[in-house]
This record gives sequence, C-alpha cells and structure tokens, in this order.
Amino acid sequence: MTDTIIAITLLWIFVVIYSVAASFDFGAGFWSMIYLNREKTKATQIANRYLSPSWEVVNVFIVLIVVALVTFFPGATYTLGSLLLVPGCLVVLLMLIRSTFMVFSHLIYKYDKMLSIVSGVTGILVPALLISVLPVTQGGLSRTINGVEYLDWGLFLTSAHVYSFIGLAVSSTLFLSSLLLADYSFVAGEKQAFTVYRRDAVFLGPITLLAALVTVLTMQLEAKWLYDRILDYLPWLIASAVCFFISYITLLLPQDRRYFGIHLPRIAVIVATTQYLLASYAYGAARLPYIVYPQVTIESSFTHPDTFHALFICYMVGFAILVPGFIYFWRLFMKDEQYVRQK
Repeated sequence: MTDTIIAITLLWIFVVIYSVAASFDFGAGFWSMIYLNREKTKATQIANRYLSPSWEVVNVFIVLIVVALVTFFPGATYTLGSLLLVPGCLVVLLMLIRSTFMVFSHLIYKYDKMLSIVSGVTGILVPALLISVLPVTQGGLSRTINGVEYLDWGLFLTSAHVYSFIGLAVSSTLFLSSLLLADYSFVAGEKQAFTVYRRDAVFLGPITLLAALVTVLTMQLEAKWLYDRILDYLPWLIASAVCFFISYITLLLPQDRRYFGIHLPRIAVIVATTQYLLASYAYGAARLPYIVYPQVTIESSFTHPDTFHALFICYMVGFAILVPGFIYFWRLFMKDEQYVRQK
C-alpha cells in the first residue's frame, strides 16, 4: 500500500466516521424541534439528553478532516477552496450559531426552546450543504476562469444529482438518528418516546432506500465515469442493501427480544451503521484516484513523503490518546443505564 493510499484511506475514515456520528447528532437536533410541544412522549427530552454530551465530540472529527486534508493533500486545498467557498462558509456559520446556542442552553434554561429550534433547522441545512461537496467534486459543475476553478451556480442549482444527494443526506440523517434515539429511549425505559422514534424509523427506511436508488440513477446521467467505476464494487453495495433490510426487519420484530445479549433496537443501529460503512467504502474506492475530477488526484496533490511520515506518526500517537477517551465516552453516556435513565 502506497503512502498516498494510506493517506486518503485515513482521510476517508475520518469523513465516514463524521458522517455517521453527525447524522446521529444533527438528526437528534431535528427531532428535538419536531417534538418540542409533545411533552407526554418525552421525545424532545430524550433527544436533548443525547445532544448534551455528543455534539462536542462529533465536532472533533470535522477538525480532523480539515487538518488531514490540508496536511496530506495541500495541492488540493486551493481547488477545493475555490469550488466550495460559499457552501463551506455557510456550513461554518450555521455550525457556529448552533454551537453558540448549545453553550448558552446549558447556562440559561430560558434558551431551551430556542436551542431546539436552532438545532432542528441546522440539523437539516448542515447535512444538505456538507453532502453537496460530493457531487461538486465529481466534476461537471464548475467552470475555469483565468486558470481558477469556480462553482457554476447555474449548473449546481439545476442538477438533479445534487438534489438527489441532498435528499439522501437528509433522509439518512433522520433515519439513522431516529434509530439511535429509539435505542436510547428503550434503554431509558421511555416507552412512549421509543414508540415514536421506532415509528419514524419505520417510515423513513423506505424513503432512504429510494433516495439512494435515485442518487445512483442520476449519477449515471451526470457522472458516468463514477457510475461505471462503482459497478465494480457491486458486491459491497449488495451487502449494504442486505444490511439495510436486516436492520429494517429488526425494527418490525417484537422489541423485547435479545440476541447474543443485545436488545433488538441496538442491533438495528449497529446493522444500519454497517450498511453505511459498506456503501461508503464502495463509493470512496470508486472515486480513486480523484479528489476533484478530473484535474486533482491523490498523487498530484500529495505532500512530501517525509512530511507525510512525520504527520502519520503524529496521527497514530493522537489516536492512541483519543481512542480510549472515545470508548470511555461511549460507555459513560450510551451504555450507562443510570445516566440514560437520569438516575
């Protein structure tokens, strides 16, 4: 495995982890807003209980993505900066607003409802803007002026492929987060909240699958080179679809059952997450070697090998410090029933 493959693999791992974790986080914010006035179900309280410790950890990964991109592939940053200037600035602004309300809500209780509204709105807008990076970097949506690539807003706003990606991002965010909050409610013993989130997941599952199919179909029309390549990874996509159906069927079974000591809502979350990991591998591998098609590749934008080796050692040391902390966080806030039940 070459240095460039190692570097892009590490970067893509950061992207995938953030995508899944952020789906849980942003989706929880949206559900917190939707069920704000339905106090009997305690659905908003469950969502806010999850949001309270999770949002700070999730933001760690977006920092890792930016740092890894700039340090491993400095040659790509200029082109990406030109293409994604407006969407990137909007994402930063929305996340800044969201984080501000997160902080103030813990200090001043009168901001609780405003927090739910802000989290809900940004919980839809941020994933929609972030996912737009993918179709933009697949080529065909930019124009060159004086040797500089710029996003062609006319093509961008009329692209069916862009809207299919946005639909997939929004539906996936809501589907994954409803699954997780159903599991969270089950552990908390909040039966009404569990029923609500389970119902949402059952409703959103087919919509998410349809959005994925539409994304592939529009890819054939607007990014034929990628569509042809992704067919080479068809077994991975089939495995992803199988995981989806297993997860969805798990939702329909009696939820008080346990398999291998794990309750069914937790199994649904694990299998659904595996589904996205498999699909992400197929998509990421099919894109190689392009970061921005067709002009920026991982080889043309790669840093000096000596710099990469030094950076890679630093990342490994950082992982050795961070991973135990993440494991402890998971056990403390997701598996500790006393915390989840607020005892």
